[in-house]
This record gives sequence, C-alpha cells and structure tokens, in this order.
Amino acid sequence: MREKKINKYESCCDVNGIFKIIGGKWKALIIKAISEDCPKRFGELRRDLDTIAQTTLTVQLRELERDGIISRKIYAETPPRVEYKLSELGQTLLPILELLDDWWALYKTSKTDAI
Repeated sequence: MREKKINKYESCCDVNGIFKIIGGKWKALIIKAISEDCPKRFGELRRDLDTIAQTTLTVQLRELERDGIISRKIYAETPPRVEYKLSELGQTLLPILELLDDWWALYKTSKTDAI
C-alpha cells in the first residue's frame, strides 16, 4: 500500500483559502472603503466604488459578511437603512492590505526599472 505524500508547505499558508475570502477585484477595495468611514451605507459604497455593479456589490458584501469580515446592521426605518462596518476580524486585515499595497508599489517599480 502506498503512503500519502505530505506536502511540507501545506500547513505554511493556505493561499487558496486566504484569497477565497479576500480575493477578487472588489473585496479589498470594499474593506478599505468601509474602514475609511465606518460605518458605511450601501449607497455610500456604491458612490465610492463607482464602477462596481449593484449586484456585484451586494454579492461581495454578503460573502464578506458570511466570512466574518464585515457586519451588517439593519435599522427598522422607512426607508430601510443598512450600515456595514468591519468586524474585529476584518480590522485585522487592514495592516495586511497595507503591506500588500506596499509590495505592489515595490513590484511595479521593480518591473518598470527592469524595462
């Protein structure tokens, strides 16, 4: 019988799991937009991210809420008011996103210098 080969990098960093939660075109931008003026209403997010489709924003917000990155508060008013804010877990992403921004700037500079 053959033993299952254990990948020594398997437990290091689950990149696929990480990017399932924060990956894609919009999630990091949504997280940053909410963090800059928290709490944030849906319409404010739409204005801040003016090229995002309404359905895309709705789906991304639901996924971020499902994954515990943001929380949503619904007010019993007419018209209904919904506010989004970063959860405690979501707040821990801010320094990581800042590091990724710094890395991206360095990467772009190094690619430009190489040309």
